[in-house]
Amino acid sequence: MPNADALTASRSALYSDGMSTDQTRELLEQELKRLEGRIGELATTCHKLRDENTSLRERLDSLTTERAGLLAKNEQVKTRVEAMISRLKALEESA
Repeated sequence: MPNADALTASRSALYSDGMSTDQTRELLEQELKRLEGRIGELATTCHKLRDENTSLRERLDSLTTERAGLLAKNEQVKTRVEAMISRLKALEESA
């Protein structure tokens, strides 16, 4: 990306009184081509980020669903372990 001084110099050249119309037109066309290229790059980046964002949202949904399933399984296991402990305590008391 050109630095600010280069942009200022090229833009100020457009307004120079000693420059011919053809030179001015050529500089304007160069500036337009540069801007078109930059817009193209930005559009490509935007599409890439949109695709990545969609992918990340799908992954988040998947992980959220997986987490909910794991929490449910964890609760089932906890309930079963607590039931086993209760049974073991009952057996111990009856022995």
